[in-house]
Amino acid sequence: MGKTWATLGIDLHLEPTGPGLRRGLTDALRDAVRTGRLAPGTRLPSSRSLAADLGIARNTVADAYADLVAEGWLTARQGSGTRVAERPVAGPPERPAPHPPERGRLPYDLTPGTPDLASFPRTAWLKAARRALAAAPHDALGYGDPRGRVELRTALAGYLSRVRGVRADPERIVVCSGFAQGLKLLGEVLRDRGAGSVAVESYGLFVHWNILQRAGLRTVPLPFDDLGTRTDDLTGTPAVLLNPAHQFPLGGALRPERRAAVVDWARRTGGLVLEDDYDGEFRYDRQPVGALQDLDPDHVVYLGTASKSLAPGLRLGWMVLPASLLPEVLAVQRAGGWATGVLEQLTLAEFLTSGAYDRHVRAARLRYRRRRDALVAALASRAPEVRVRGIAAGLHAVLQLPPGTEASVIRAATWQGLSLQGLSAYRHPSATTRPLDALVVGYGTPPDHAWSGALEALCRALP
Repeated sequence: MGKTWATLGIDLHLEPTGPGLRRGLTDALRDAVRTGRLAPGTRLPSSRSLAADLGIARNTVADAYADLVAEGWLTARQGSGTRVAERPVAGPPERPAPHPPERGRLPYDLTPGTPDLASFPRTAWLKAARRALAAAPHDALGYGDPRGRVELRTALAGYLSRVRGVRADPERIVVCSGFAQGLKLLGEVLRDRGAGSVAVESYGLFVHWNILQRAGLRTVPLPFDDLGTRTDDLTGTPAVLLNPAHQFPLGGALRPERRAAVVDWARRTGGLVLEDDYDGEFRYDRQPVGALQDLDPDHVVYLGTASKSLAPGLRLGWMVLPASLLPEVLAVQRAGGWATGVLEQLTLAEFLTSGAYDRHVRAARLRYRRRRDALVAALASRAPEVRVRGIAAGLHAVLQLPPGTEASVIRAATWQGLSLQGLSAYRHPSATTRPLDALVVGYGTPPDHAWSGALEALCRALP
């Protein structure tokens, strides 16, 4: 059966009101255009199609269209149909700028957690996506293996072994939509095993602790001293969540003797170490710290992500699991119906195997190192009392402040148009470690054009 007028129009929701169909329809259309519900350039349904949808005469619609064309709300051209005219759309009145500015509307942003999104390699990613889609077998678009596409798992196994020292078998890799989903899966497995708690670091991300707590697990903060997180006493906990290579947010690496201690604990007790390697690609002044997983693949879950190296919006992460844990994780994943987009997986696999990922990371590493160096130099010149720590790796630095000044500096930054976060925002509510006044500065966040302005605003806000 050929196409008819009934299949050619677009859907349009209208409720004509007021006396008379023609006037009611005209008013409804005018209001939809005035408020922006029908955007400039939108092609409207044909008069015949809209008349059929509304159950009114075609001439009524045609007359309403003609009225609005005459008023300038619509345009009608032969072969182009009837469209919404290009004209300003009335929006809500602008509010006066608050004093100080609202944090969500500040022009500069040094909050940690994201890379420079403007530097995402769009052209290279698009090329990889085209090659990956062209080469993908038809069955790749089906439901497939709950672990993820074999192309990506194989590419990840080679990359992680080469770059991070991970002992990765593609069969034991599970692709997930970011670190948070991986942690949620592991939290449910631990709960089903009867675990009551997970040890965490005294400083970290509330979102991670909340994920574990929603799975029914208590989070118990580990002691922290001048050398970093202490792992000498993990008695009574079945699992521990750590950032061994680059602690977030304080920035140090877990010391060798403490790495050995946590692995020894896992072997003796059958405990599980959850290793969050969130920014393993970005090392500047020292050799990369290898993955803890290499010391004991049977007791360490390695979790990685593309959120810092590429962009969090890709929603791509991965877990390298002990063989004994794999069936339980897959059972929870199947029950939840969680899956990661196939096209993104295939594209990342192509990005890795073609060398495009390595090229992008090397370029990003140079760019972020230059920013870090500029930050350190500016602080040395303009705020020499501020101690900078955690700068050998990653995309953020910790600026230690005089006691009692963290809140006032953040307020001053807001007045300078700068969004900042203090270290106190990352402190576990049950931590016993003495609080530190500090800023967590995400120097990877701003786009290049905003970096110098953000740095200047930071220096003006510091004591």
